[in-house]
Amino acid sequence: MTPPRARLAPVAITHPEKVLFPDDGITKGEVAAYYAAVAAVMLPHIRRRPVTMERFPSGIGAKGFLQKNVVKGFPEWLERAELPKKGGTVQYPLANDARSLQWMANQNTVTLHVWTSRMPEASQPDLCVFDLDPAEDDPGPLRTAALALRDLLEARGLPAAVKTSGSKGFHIVVPLKRTPFGAVARFAAGIAAELIERLPDLVTLEFAKADRGGRIFVDIGRNRPGATVAAAYTIRARPGAPVSAPCTWEEIERRAVGPRTFTLRTMAARLDAVGDLWQDLARRGVTLPEPPAVR
Repeated sequence: MTPPRARLAPVAITHPEKVLFPDDGITKGEVAAYYAAVAAVMLPHIRRRPVTMERFPSGIGAKGFLQKNVVKGFPEWLERAELPKKGGTVQYPLANDARSLQWMANQNTVTLHVWTSRMPEASQPDLCVFDLDPAEDDPGPLRTAALALRDLLEARGLPAAVKTSGSKGFHIVVPLKRTPFGAVARFAAGIAAELIERLPDLVTLEFAKADRGGRIFVDIGRNRPGATVAAAYTIRARPGAPVSAPCTWEEIERRAVGPRTFTLRTMAARLDAVGDLWQDLARRGVTLPEPPAVR
């Protein structure tokens, strides 16, 4: 029997001096301290979402790996979600509290990738995600595509929230009342097709990089069971330890924010200045309209 949570000892961070970001001297201890500091704003966005941990035991300069199954080597108190896979099940960890987040940091987890649905309604996402993935770091076309996508969604009366990816692009999110994955995927496909119709030389749905012709990939594959998206406020495994953080459309319009603007070392000042820009996101959930016709 799991002891009462109040009696559980805090997670000890082993080898906090281990350097995880060699170009910046950022240690495992700093990563763990970051996740402890942002837990209050991060947890509402990830609580009860199945997590895939992106772990770097030798730092981001070496090859890391993704772990979603915690059948072995996890503490008894860690909450999990058992979900089906082909030929069996997966025991996903859940980051439902600050202690769980610290345990993940102690596993050399840099990035938390999460489902768009929450337990126990794993088949009913509460987010529709559009991941804009440019071929090159070119802020002008990326900004144009993001704002055009926002306009398409807002024209349908849908709230469109945005965050930096911490990598190359932006994540545009529509908060939902729980909706079956199939309906969300069809809606995302229809919106993406309309965006491509408006900006055919700028965006594409071609998955293979060789077929994109330098255009921005509109990744709507996040809207299917088992797919994940980088969590709000998670660190990304790139030099500088950029963070995937909510921003405003006005900041994008005036070119004040790019995909890697916010970092582990600047997020404290950012949160002091603006707070959690997504704090009301869950309360803004909508019912999706019929998707636009795909031509």
